Amino acid sequence: MTWLVLLAATALLLSGLAIAYVIGATAVLAFFAAGNERYLAILPQQIFSQIDVFALMAMPLFILVGELMNRGGITRVLIDLSMSIVGRVRGGLGYVNVVTAVFFSGISGSAVADAAAMSSTLVPAMRERGYKDAYVGALTAASSIIGPIIPPSIVLIFYGALMQTSVTALFIAGILPGLLLAAALMLANAYYAWRHDHPKLEKGETPPFGPSLLRAAPALMLPLIILGGIVLGLTTPTEAAVVAVFVALGAGWFYEGITARNLLESLQRTAVLSGSIFVLLTGIAALGYLGALERIPEAIGTLVHDLGLGPMEYMIVLNVVFLLAGTVLEVPVALALLVPLLAPVALEQGANPVHLGIVLCFNLCIGMISPPLGGPLLVVSTVAKIDYWELSKAVIPFVFIETAVLAILIAFPEISLVLPRALGFMGGG
Repeated sequence: MTWLVLLAATALLLSGLAIAYVIGATAVLAFFAAGNERYLAILPQQIFSQIDVFALMAMPLFILVGELMNRGGITRVLIDLSMSIVGRVRGGLGYVNVVTAVFFSGISGSAVADAAAMSSTLVPAMRERGYKDAYVGALTAASSIIGPIIPPSIVLIFYGALMQTSVTALFIAGILPGLLLAAALMLANAYYAWRHDHPKLEKGETPPFGPSLLRAAPALMLPLIILGGIVLGLTTPTEAAVVAVFVALGAGWFYEGITARNLLESLQRTAVLSGSIFVLLTGIAALGYLGALERIPEAIGTLVHDLGLGPMEYMIVLNVVFLLAGTVLEVPVALALLVPLLAPVALEQGANPVHLGIVLCFNLCIGMISPPLGGPLLVVSTVAKIDYWELSKAVIPFVFIETAVLAILIAFPEISLVLPRALGFMGGG
């Protein structure tokens, strides 16, 4: 009977059906295969309890913020500010790429959105100055995953809702790992700039710092308002998201990039993305309920104990599984499928839920730029007109660099925990 369920799931997946429906249908079939069909009567209640989470309200709001800012003329402003800071160093546009990604990360929280914005603006500028297409595309894709690590982050909200972990603590915990990743990419760019003699911008090519900073001030207010309100205890992440929507509208008006059509497109895109995520959550909730009935997390814990895996050994195995899953699954899918099954064992072994969330989300973000199915890779390849397989080959060194950063985060949990602990956000909520 189990094999019939697996065959049905494979057939549904190959048919092109949306992954959320595949998961939901497979879960219902699995209830019958396991002899638990009587529990289907209370499945709607279980599903609703999984998605009736206050923290999830922030997700569509931050998606809307990202959509508004990406359509509001902010890209050029942030690139100009980055160029005024690091543009005159050898390989300067490579540094601009990374610094702009850091600025964007405090606004959109989406790797795909950041990759699209920079592919349409910064990539052509780097190409004109002699950078090779493959390198430009690889660096853009690699730096785009800073977005889901530095708050606000849709991925961290998703994890927080799944594991009932403080989204506030996760947001603050993501700051240093995101900056560490940016530093690693800048070191890599320095090496490639020396090796390939990348150009630097001349004095007349870089915008003056003062005017660039003033021009970018409305955009830079957004992450300051979000983090400032959360850190000072004035707002929850959800309340900060509401404020951020109004600030994004104001910034879009200031940069004259928001029109009635852009606003409508932003709302439509937000509704589509949010709806798809919540439909996915319903399918995952059904599968998770079956897993609880069959006591799968307990079985995994028993297996880990029988194999004699300690906390560090299990953490390594866990991350290998997530790295492999991230190469073929979208981040929300991988999180929803694997975290409820595998994370409880790590928590039982003493892992901090905030540190675990940062590590696992960082891990899956690496999968976003790992061939063969990396979302930002596909976006960069399409928008910047770069051969996908050439880009996939060029991004491999950056995948290794980011995996090394992941290893550092695993080995030194305090990198993730020092800020939320110092600010008193290691409790619940």
